[in-house]
Amino acid sequence: MALKCGIVGLPNVGKSTLFNCLTSSQQAEAANYPFCTIEPNLGIVTVPDKRVDELVKLYNSKKIVKTVIEFVDIAGLVAGASKGEGLGNQFLSHIREVDAIIHIVRCFENDNVIHVNNKVDPKSDIEIIETELILKDIETVGARIQKTEKGLKTGDKKIKDEYASYLALKKHLESGRLAKYFTVEYKKTHSHDDSMHLADLNLLTDKHVLYVANVDDQNLGGNEYSKVVEDIAKKEGEDALVLSVEIESELAQLEHDEKAEFLKELGITEPGLDKLIHTAYDLLGLNTFFTAGEKEVHAWTITRGTKAPQAAGVIHTDFEHGFIRAEIISYKDLVSLGSEHAVKEKGLMRVEGKDYEVKDGDVVYFRFNV
Repeated sequence: MALKCGIVGLPNVGKSTLFNCLTSSQQAEAANYPFCTIEPNLGIVTVPDKRVDELVKLYNSKKIVKTVIEFVDIAGLVAGASKGEGLGNQFLSHIREVDAIIHIVRCFENDNVIHVNNKVDPKSDIEIIETELILKDIETVGARIQKTEKGLKTGDKKIKDEYASYLALKKHLESGRLAKYFTVEYKKTHSHDDSMHLADLNLLTDKHVLYVANVDDQNLGGNEYSKVVEDIAKKEGEDALVLSVEIESELAQLEHDEKAEFLKELGITEPGLDKLIHTAYDLLGLNTFFTAGEKEVHAWTITRGTKAPQAAGVIHTDFEHGFIRAEIISYKDLVSLGSEHAVKEKGLMRVEGKDYEVKDGDVVYFRFNV
């Protein structure tokens, strides 16, 4: 269940370098000129999770499988992208395919690195990207309005309601507001089934965004530019991270011991990339549960609120179809008591049925018949 995060931003803000750090590869060419990236680069990244390592120690497991996120490095957008500037239409279609957006914003001064607009201005940079995404969404909604108009003659109430919602959404977008504000309010007053037509639009501005303020190595704690990014993220109800892509690039090339020493020198407890991956995982609304034994420790990805039969189905469809019950051990109980046997002796293993929502950190054994 590898969900996608798309890395977007203006040209020359550090997108491709960040992608290379994330994937520990050189898949994405990084160069000091616009439109270095044309086709999107794809990379599957393991989610750092110390719980897996602890479970391997407890069970003496021979194999490890961790959870992953797929990152997509999307070419730099410019003003006019929605009209095709800088191959914009092609790039915008790549954004449509991702589940969430990581918007990297330049927050450093450097005369040797070209800024596409010749000045460092995080607020303007963010507005340029958002405007292009909104304009593309207006185009998408307009096309749906035209298509829906043909069905109005039938008098079908559902079609009328959908048409009215499209008109209201278009007006909302034309006022310069992101689609997610509209859909959130719409879902409050309509059932899941009645709001699915809006989800089907897959609008660019209806996705969660993680803002990444890219600072230089002298401002790892943030600066005046990153403060602007953090304020915008807070206003939009989204998360923001401050990190130095340059530093992360150096860290990615070090061995484990060297990396730990470098982090200590910088006064950092965790690499910025680890924080980014964890935040992206959370942004996508994901949880991790585990199956564990001597043969293998396996981390499985589910969306929050997934019930036990559907979680079992992530492992194999037969598990869902023949689901009987789930035997649940809390990761914290397992680690604190030191063994599965000790947890059972304390009566802390729970037996849950089909209505149980699997929690993050649950160690699960599914009972099923075929």
